[in-house]
Amino acid sequence: MILYLDTSALFKLYVDEVGSDAVHAAVVTAETVAVCRIAWAEAMSALARREREVPADQDALEQARQALRTDWPRFLVVDVSQRVVEQAGEFADTFALRGYDSVQLASAYLTQQRVQQPVAFACFDKRLSKAAKILGLAVLAAVLE
Repeated sequence: MILYLDTSALFKLYVDEVGSDAVHAAVVTAETVAVCRIAWAEAMSALARREREVPADQDALEQARQALRTDWPRFLVVDVSQRVVEQAGEFADTFALRGYDSVQLASAYLTQQRVQQPVAFACFDKRLSKAAKILGLAVLAAVLE
């Protein structure tokens, strides 16, 4: 199974918070973990924001950055092509999604079309999860419980 992590799910691999256990368990069982290239910038931004908000966590957050740097080459990284952004634009309109959420969804959707096998989509946004289900992506149910 290919497991696609949007940035909210990817973040939970590196920072312990509600939902982290479910994401870790899904990653262990996945054959391949896929992410969109924009997840790098979003994750680094989220780590920096957390560091500003909770300075006492600085050491742990630096370890999280290091772990992401180490893991990144192991992920199937989906590039943001013209096809992805055009599909994202359609999804943003159809499902009333924010810009980067629609890019994440389009990346997962087009990955499933390209590989012609099921892609499990992990995110922590109900609207995004619902859109993924409508599009036929398997949604990691445990992440939204």
